[in-house]
Amino acid sequence: MNAEQQHHTQRHPQASKPEVQLIETFYRAFQIRDYQTMASCYHPDARFRDEAFHLSGNQPAAMWHMLCERGKDMTLEFSVNEKDGKVTAHWEPKYHFSQTGRYVHNIIDAEFEFKDGKIINHIDRFDFWRWSRQALGLPGLLLGWSPFLKNKVSQMAMTNLKHFMQKNGY
Repeated sequence: MNAEQQHHTQRHPQASKPEVQLIETFYRAFQIRDYQTMASCYHPDARFRDEAFHLSGNQPAAMWHMLCERGKDMTLEFSVNEKDGKVTAHWEPKYHFSQTGRYVHNIIDAEFEFKDGKIINHIDRFDFWRWSRQALGLPGLLLGWSPFLKNKVSQMAMTNLKHFMQKNGY
């Protein structure tokens, strides 16, 4: 982890809670593209959902592996919080989108549920229209609000993940 990433990693005062530590481990691993540590944070029956993916089982681990390999220039800032037993994270990756080469600064809020000390449910929420304008340019600006573009991006993402999983023996 470089000094800039370390500087921007905020630690919640109650970080001794095991679930908070697990999520901090997860995002610190993402900062250095350590997809194996990220995968170890998930329960075998985990579910992940965001604007592009609805995944379960080993698919979340494969997705993070794929994103780590493709995000060679990615930087990431994050903070983890726990309030009333709920663990959430705010994270902001900055990277060049591999399909277009366009620069993206995404702003994501995540929530987690746990089972047996691992992540069982992970939901990431972000403004898809904002992301699509950055990642896709004019098509994202004109159609990023539409279910059509969101579905097309989701289908493309799932196809890419399936190919990645086949290639990498998932």
